[in-house]
Order: sequence, then C-alpha cells, then structure tokens
Amino acid sequence: MHKAKFYKKLDSLNVACELCHQACLIKNNSLGVCRVRKNINGELFSLTYGYPVALNVDPIEKKPLFHFLPGSLSYSLGTLGCNFKCANCQNWSLSQAEVSDYDTSAYIEPEKIVEQALDAECQSIAYTYNEPTIFAEYALEIMKLARQQNLKNVWVSNGYMSEQCLEAITPYLDAINVDLKSMNADFYKINCGARLEPVLKNLITIKK
Repeated sequence: MHKAKFYKKLDSLNVACELCHQACLIKNNSLGVCRVRKNINGELFSLTYGYPVALNVDPIEKKPLFHFLPGSLSYSLGTLGCNFKCANCQNWSLSQAEVSDYDTSAYIEPEKIVEQALDAECQSIAYTYNEPTIFAEYALEIMKLARQQNLKNVWVSNGYMSEQCLEAITPYLDAINVDLKSMNADFYKINCGARLEPVLKNLITIKK
C-alpha cells in the first residue's frame, strides 16, 4: 500500500478524501466509493499504487483524440476501481472489481512503466481503461518521469476529479478525453452515482 495524497484527517480516526467530487468521509478500516482508497488508523492509503492490471500498446486514435500525434503509439495502463458506478460500463470487470481481486505480487514501479513505453516506441502514455483519478498518485509519478523523457501524458477520464487533483496533474498533462456521459443531471445521479455539475465545471477549466 502507498500513502495517499489529497485527503485530510478528521477526529475519531476518520478522514475526508479530497481526490474527487465524491468527497468521501471514510471511517477507520473502511474504503471510499472507488473501493481503492482505504483508511488505516486515520491515514489514507492508495491500494492501486504500482498495480496496473491492464498494459497495452494502442494507437493514439483509440483514446480517441483528434489530431494529437496522429499515427503514433500510446502505452496504455489502467488499474482496478472507479469513482463512478455506471450501469453501462464497458470495463466493468476492472472498474467495479473488489479489493480481493488485487494481485499484489505484480508491483511495477513508475520508472518501469516509462521504460516499457520507450521500449515499445510509444510517443505517449495513456492513463485509461478505468478512471485515472483514482490512481492519481501513481499516475502523477509516472507523468513526471514521462515528461523528462519527452513522452506525452494522456488521460481518458470521467472528469470528476477535484480541483486539487486537476491542479496537480495539469502541469504534466498534454491531452485529455473527458467522457461526458450526458447533459442530464438525473442520468448522472441514477446511472453513474455522480453529479453532472462538477464535470461541466472541470471541462471549462480544462479547456482554459
């Protein structure tokens, strides 16, 4: 387990996660909505740090992005978990997995991810398959190293990250595809277990 960022301690060993707009209040020995951030004795830990469960070399057009390094390859990675609960999720086996599904023997340090991307002759690294916000600590370390090697960083996201998270990743982010599920607030509430307004606000910030 890796010590998480983006949270604050409360009384009685509770913590307030500030990674996304779910704003989970997590009691001791409990998980947040994403099921990959755990409160252990008043400290929040990321259960996904260093444990990608999907690693592939994809064409950048698969992200998909419009006229961003066309014809190039992107080293794509994802973990388990998500801060949404979409009823129509195509990657539900990853996004809705349980903690018991983790293979903790398959740790891959951020430096190795960058090395593998370079070996595969990729021009970018894509944080995708599940929601990259929920493994932001891991993604951030990889992004910083990727930038040093002239690799671009791409997020495929639901756009529900907190202002703190967005501010942290922006200096290292080169492109992002935000999946706007609907312009209907009820759809977000019923289908995704989330709210529309924070996504729209983040889209404006990202565009700027």
